[in-house]
Amino acid sequence: MKFSIARKTLLALTISACLIGLACRTNESPEAQVNDLEITTQVKAKLASDVGASSVTNISVNSTNGVVTLSGQVDSTALRTKAVSVAQSVPKVVRVVDSLQIATKSQ
Repeated sequence: MKFSIARKTLLALTISACLIGLACRTNESPEAQVNDLEITTQVKAKLASDVGASSVTNISVNSTNGVVTLSGQVDSTALRTKAVSVAQSVPKVVRVVDSLQIATKSQ
């Protein structure tokens, strides 16, 4: 398998972190952890560009074994649907778990 320099560096950093006990998930291989970091980064970037940077600050993105979990608060059902759709469109995403809440507006 061919890896880019950035991917090799990220893999080396992940392995190093695991060796000293940081960010190590025992249920994932180092390569899967790198994939999840890439997925999380891509989802966040795509949310910022497609949904809007101000909305993204309230959305938390987590990825484990390609399963992306979105949590936090959004202003509307339309924004929630858009965020889920954007996450699903990212390569290597297996499934999206929607834990987003619709924020109630105070009168």
